[in-house]
Amino acid sequence: MNPSSFSSPALSLSRRGALALLGAFALVFAGCQPVLSIADARTRANGSEVTVQGAVTVAPGTFVSAMGDEGFALQDDTGGLYIKMAEKQSFGLGARVRVTGTLDEQNQLRILKTVPMDVDLKPGTEQVAPRTVSTGGVNESVEGQLIRASGAITQAFVDDSPYGYKLYIDDGSGEVQVFVHVSAGFDKAALQALTVGQRISVVGLAAQYETTYEVAPRMPSDLAVETIIP
Repeated sequence: MNPSSFSSPALSLSRRGALALLGAFALVFAGCQPVLSIADARTRANGSEVTVQGAVTVAPGTFVSAMGDEGFALQDDTGGLYIKMAEKQSFGLGARVRVTGTLDEQNQLRILKTVPMDVDLKPGTEQVAPRTVSTGGVNESVEGQLIRASGAITQAFVDDSPYGYKLYIDDGSGEVQVFVHVSAGFDKAALQALTVGQRISVVGLAAQYETTYEVAPRMPSDLAVETIIP
């Protein structure tokens, strides 16, 4: 007999099992997207599919009145991005989330469109501190990020219902719009009571509507009247 004609059944099964396992891994990894930094993702062309991960800076559904969706905002160490989706998610501010979606724009605001099956909630939380920006510095370089701006009111309350309310502030570096979404829970009368010349501080998402950059506060505590001590 030729010894080479014999093969070990155990060895044969082992090889087949290894090949099957490698094949399974290949299928899994073929369907995975590498996690990009948000800054990198923002540079990709509309229609590109990307995966990003970060902390939630705007809770799901906060901006539904003007955005028309139940989305949220996500931020990492490099930038921020509005995540657009139709179904409201149950997590809140600070949740760590990985999202795969398709890049697009809505009224020139950079967005990532996704669906629930492509939203992966990660363990732990991370609260993002707002970046202090001059009113004239609210532009494309900070779009999608959580920022803080303050200044004197230059144009008082403008009712843009059912979408939101508008104010304008300037710290001397240039005027910026404060867009308060109706769905963010602000008291309309309190906003109407603000007067030209008053100084306010606003924390919110640096956003864009067509050619206008804006700060969009997320909740009433994001907007405060500054007290000037003589």
